[in-house]
Amino acid sequence: MAAALLTHLAGDRIEVRSAGTEPADQINPAAVAVMAELGIDITANIPNVLTADAVKTSDVVITMGCGDTCPYFPGVTYRDWKLADPAGQPLEIVRSIRDDIANRVQTLIAELLPTDTHRSGS
Repeated sequence: MAAALLTHLAGDRIEVRSAGTEPADQINPAAVAVMAELGIDITANIPNVLTADAVKTSDVVITMGCGDTCPYFPGVTYRDWKLADPAGQPLEIVRSIRDDIANRVQTLIAELLPTDTHRSGS
């Protein structure tokens, strides 16, 4: 959900990768449903394994509780988002997790992308 929200809100201004240390074999159907409520289709997404190379070539890595299993490289900024696991949760709970993620994503975008300022005619 975080990767989809970031891509949706930031477009091509931020390169987004999504992976996990122990990815599920399919996208959580409840996550698909609550993202569809926002007009974001994640049905084609495939869970991927987090690789050391993906971490090493990133500027910022958002983790969600992977602790010592996440690869660590100097120079990469890490942020751990403590979130409830949506697996097996009812839609109301998954919606609240989605909304929490959306708030964090908006904060992240504000930090990573300076406010666009345009000079008017000269």
